[in-house]
Amino acid sequence: MRAFSQWQRQDRRPEEKIMSIEGKAKEAAGFVKEEMNEHGKSPESQKKAQEGRDLRNEGRAEDGKAPKTGKPGTGG
Repeated sequence: MRAFSQWQRQDRRPEEKIMSIEGKAKEAAGFVKEEMNEHGKSPESQKKAQEGRDLRNEGRAEDGKAPKTGKPGTGG
């Protein structure tokens, strides 16, 4: 089986977007913060869930993805 270097794989699939490490980390951290707080009823929990969504969208924007626009906890 022939091994391909990283650049060869990218050339073979030009439509595939390569995410930055920072973008992935921000999106993942935002996802965790949002998920941990989305079901809380207090205003503080809802604020933290929105902060998580904002961080998640910041990471998505860095990688050229569309932001999540729905209310945190709705999957949108």
